[in-house]
Amino acid sequence: MNPIEQFEAERAQRIEQLGQDTEFQAQSREWLEQSMRRQYVYNFSWLGRPIIQNPIDMMAMQELMWTVQPDLVIETGIAHGGSLIFSASMLELIAACGGKSDALVLGVDIDIREHNKQAILQHPMSKRIQMLQGSSVAPDIVAQVRAIANSRQRVMVFLDSNHTHEHVLAELEAYAPLVSKGSYCVVFDTFVEDVPADVFENRPWQPGNSPKTAVHSYLQIHPEFEIDRGMQHKLQITVAPDGFLKRIN
Repeated sequence: MNPIEQFEAERAQRIEQLGQDTEFQAQSREWLEQSMRRQYVYNFSWLGRPIIQNPIDMMAMQELMWTVQPDLVIETGIAHGGSLIFSASMLELIAACGGKSDALVLGVDIDIREHNKQAILQHPMSKRIQMLQGSSVAPDIVAQVRAIANSRQRVMVFLDSNHTHEHVLAELEAYAPLVSKGSYCVVFDTFVEDVPADVFENRPWQPGNSPKTAVHSYLQIHPEFEIDRGMQHKLQITVAPDGFLKRIN
């Protein structure tokens, strides 16, 4: 075994051990809950745009995007645009390293605020971004997204809009089929299922009505996807437990 193989083997062993470390998992869940109560994820920006994500999860997204080398990333939920800029900048880096030169990020949101839209359009990474305004589950929006995806070879999907069971399940039915074999559909905020309801007391989602319940419902009838639990074991602190869905068929 050469040094690189040795390093990879040791890392795989550590990740497997983390998957069995219930004490550390409980500590990680507690930290995540407390961080959400303090709106910790609102504190960060990516290349100048607010990005409402856990920084640890962004490391995971970087790893997945480098592995998959997508030529299309579909994102539901735009907010301030930081996540779109992040994905576009990753595609720019991948292109500089020999990846697809025309790789695109397609963002969908029911309400793209004008000031956010203009800030995104004025950003240097906007050349890789296209936006659609409308409900992510509206038939006309889904049809537009599918038309764009039809000409692409490696597609990733990130779902991060309305976090109710019904909406996320509808998004999965609409967009997960577009994911290429070996690529990922990442469902954010599945952790809603694992924290007390009062963490989101002013929101319609809560335990029992969450992205995670939608994921489990979807997987019952879609064996072409499986949960990449190695990713959540590695991260420990993640808003997407059971949400890293890899297409295997």
